[in-house]
Amino acid sequence: MHDDRTLVEARLRRVLDERIRPAVYPESVPLRAAVWHAPGEPVPVAEGLAAEPEPIEVGARWGAPWGTSWFRVTGTVPEAWAGRTVEALLDLGFDENMPGFQCEGLVYRPDGTPVKGLNPRNQWVRVGAPVAGGEEVRLHIEAASNPVILDYHPFRPTRLGDKDTAGQEPQYTLTRMDLAVFDETVWQLVLDLEALGELMAELPVDSTRRHDILRAVERALDAVDLQDVNGTADRARQQLTGVLSAPAVPSAHRISAVGHAHIDSAWLWPLRETVRKVARTTSNMTALIEDEPEFVFAMSQAQQWAWVKEHRPEVWARVKKAVAEGRFVPAGGMWVESDTNMPGSEAMARQFVHGKRFFLDEFGVENEEAWLPDTFGFAAGLPQIIKAAGSKWLLTQKISWSQTNTFPHHTFHWEGIDGTRIFTHFPPVDTYNCSMKGSELAHAARNFKDKGRARHSLAPTGWGDGGGGTTREMVAKAARLRDLEGSPTVTWETPRAFFEKAEAEYPEPPVWVGELYLELHRATLTSQAKTKQGNRRSEHLLYEAELWAATAAVRTGFPYPYAELDRVWKTVLLHQFHDILPGSSIAWVHREARATYERVAAELTAITEAAQRALAGAGTTPLVFNAAPHARHGVPARGAATPAEAGATTLAPREDGGFTLDNGLLRITVDARGLVVSAYDPAADRETVAPGRAANLLQLHPDFPNMWDAWDVDSFYRNTVTDLTDAESVTAGEDGASVRIVRTFGSSRVTQLLSLHPGERRLLIDTEVDWHETEKFLKLAFPLDLHAERYASETQFGHVFRPTHTNTSWEAAKFEACNHRFVHLEEPGWGVAVVNDSTYGHDVTRTVRADGDHGTTTTVRVSLLRAPRFPDPETDQGVHRFRHALLPGAGVADAVREGWRINLPERHTTGAREVAPLVTADHDAVVITAVKLADDGSGDVVVRFHEAHGGRARATLTAGFPVAGVTVTDLLERPLPDAPAPRADGERIGVRLRPFELVTLRLRRR
Repeated sequence: MHDDRTLVEARLRRVLDERIRPAVYPESVPLRAAVWHAPGEPVPVAEGLAAEPEPIEVGARWGAPWGTSWFRVTGTVPEAWAGRTVEALLDLGFDENMPGFQCEGLVYRPDGTPVKGLNPRNQWVRVGAPVAGGEEVRLHIEAASNPVILDYHPFRPTRLGDKDTAGQEPQYTLTRMDLAVFDETVWQLVLDLEALGELMAELPVDSTRRHDILRAVERALDAVDLQDVNGTADRARQQLTGVLSAPAVPSAHRISAVGHAHIDSAWLWPLRETVRKVARTTSNMTALIEDEPEFVFAMSQAQQWAWVKEHRPEVWARVKKAVAEGRFVPAGGMWVESDTNMPGSEAMARQFVHGKRFFLDEFGVENEEAWLPDTFGFAAGLPQIIKAAGSKWLLTQKISWSQTNTFPHHTFHWEGIDGTRIFTHFPPVDTYNCSMKGSELAHAARNFKDKGRARHSLAPTGWGDGGGGTTREMVAKAARLRDLEGSPTVTWETPRAFFEKAEAEYPEPPVWVGELYLELHRATLTSQAKTKQGNRRSEHLLYEAELWAATAAVRTGFPYPYAELDRVWKTVLLHQFHDILPGSSIAWVHREARATYERVAAELTAITEAAQRALAGAGTTPLVFNAAPHARHGVPARGAATPAEAGATTLAPREDGGFTLDNGLLRITVDARGLVVSAYDPAADRETVAPGRAANLLQLHPDFPNMWDAWDVDSFYRNTVTDLTDAESVTAGEDGASVRIVRTFGSSRVTQLLSLHPGERRLLIDTEVDWHETEKFLKLAFPLDLHAERYASETQFGHVFRPTHTNTSWEAAKFEACNHRFVHLEEPGWGVAVVNDSTYGHDVTRTVRADGDHGTTTTVRVSLLRAPRFPDPETDQGVHRFRHALLPGAGVADAVREGWRINLPERHTTGAREVAPLVTADHDAVVITAVKLADDGSGDVVVRFHEAHGGRARATLTAGFPVAGVTVTDLLERPLPDAPAPRADGERIGVRLRPFELVTLRLRRR
């Protein structure tokens, strides 16, 4: 037989494109359109409906960047269409290749009832099925003219990312406003041919099944009269019945399809636009649920549900109905799909507290899965947080984006730093925007790495990023693929149903230990420094506000600000979304974030100060409030007292123009360049700085990654470096215990203050950068005379170890990594830590010196600033302030203590009395991360703590108030029935902790 396969396949493509798809709407008449452009920000629905629009013709330009236009569309169904299905086709100027990234609309009836959303892959609105003929049609469209930021030539700088700089040029051309007859038979034929054509393309060329489909498609094309597609479509479909009814083989891969619309809470659009994106998407999905009895849709991010409830009550009513039916599923149990690398311990816990509580309160739904398809890597402390929240599963897809190494599993146990294991699934379809294409499903089956042991995977199905969700075409394809020879089987299921099946079929999956590092998007640890500083500062201000308000409430009856703290926590958690905190959103998002963090700081500071006034009383005694988990200068942890005297520091000029700082605990030598050439630890008789090198060295690199500017830093950036060694001035500080350095480079200026305070074993480094560089990367380097094959970085509720070498591609790929408050390196008995108050990115490298001692130089470099131009062309321009400290002779306990200390500076005030801590721990390794009143308003005191040094700890917690009972709880402050009761003797509570173990106790007051 002659091989005409390519001829038939080419025929299929052309006939579909040019004849069959156009015949889905065989007849149409134009609608009349009018438009009113809202003058500023979006207006309430009632105002948009009541506005008087002006006529607009198809072909007209409309929509200034970030504007809102209200279209009124009217017309009459022709009498001749009686008995047929009619739809309105409303094309606002869509590009079908950009769903979620351009203009969108929400359709309303005249009474304000939302109908459905409009987007590039969803341009229809059902008018009637069937119609009687003669009906008057009147629809209103709230259309958002969101500009295209990520265009076909991506990553080009644009001013469209902020309404203040975007201008007024119309962005779109009104393309179609018609009433049309919808021919469902032709539409079904399109889906038949698409599903079979896509499947055929994935089968082996020499397979019988492929040729069976080929001949059936050929017969169907022969049956279609190209001059009368609508009259012959059913005849063509009959030719496909046999190949569409052939069942899948028993060993076929099984796919659980979950309707999905990953909606970035902010990214290439501001927060206020996400509120509307969610409304459009949920309107579409509730409508699709009503039309498709098997379809199941899952939506994560409790914040987005809360937006629907607050801003679109009509949509919320439909959502609640669908949730009650089990068809619209709350997923993930987090407030937002947050970054998980940078949020602090308590913030990561509260993502689950607030997310799970919202779904419990609103729907009685207990989420057992964490749903994070797009987060940029996963910190090693996350498994025990998931478990402590009462969950047990994790889904993500993002690790498939790694550039260097292919992750070896799709279903596995992920083990965190404390030994907790979480059943984890990476969908092998390698997208969270699956559209049910044959190529996607075939890839999932081929790609699945756990063949032979498991054969079940999940496919998040629907347009995402900018929203939109699942389409009726995707549902129709899934129906054809439910049980089809040559294809994986497809079943609509909830995330819970998938995980239960996957876990049952794979009871002993492989184990991955430690962080899930994404070998991409490493620069998100540095981009938009002020957003990151706002987050870090807000986390610690929240800790303080809860601590002092709880202490004051117990001691003085101070009114605990439940509502205020709840609201502020949710604001901070929202801004930990994985495109806000990582610095990868448009300028508008980060401008608003900076303003939000300022308001948060003011509100939390006011709560803290009011509580401290209530605790200290009116008086003139000097007091220091120490919120940190460790005592300092004679002030107890979480208490207030008059600080003890701390000795003195000498500052001596050197002949070379530099200075020596000495407080008896450390001796620091600063040369005429303002570089630290010696940091001597007299107790250990050790020099910290590597021979011939200098610390506090600012280094500047070019920074132009191959793509994803704000997200990525590519390893080749290291090939070129400029050491900033020239100083304008190196002078003594006014306090007599510091050195001030001023440098200029490029268009920027740096001022540093190096301080060695009395009684402290740390060199403080305050850096102010007036930054005006473009596509540059600024680092602060500390070359250490230290031999270490691994180092510790703080993460949630502990620290993670990373190698300093690059033996394998896995280690080499971690050339930029995340830490929280500290990085620590150690030889047995002596170590060094670098702590910070607001930076996350860093790198650690090692070399063996060529001089006589052949010692090892291990260099820690802190990432300070970048200057990418996309998506914000002015990223990080302006003044920034950072604080770091170098700790020679530090053990991990010192790193933990000083990391907290630099982030929680003492608060100085006056009062009438000292303040005893509400709760104390008698072991330094037991770090208390939260002291608060229980969220239920009972007045119980909640204490959360963990073992922070990586060893076992036996400690006694002592409450500074009468205790009637002690309960071990989960993060939501619910009793853990299987947890052993703590040993309690009145107010003294004995605890034993495993390495990095996290515990929450609820103390009932007498």
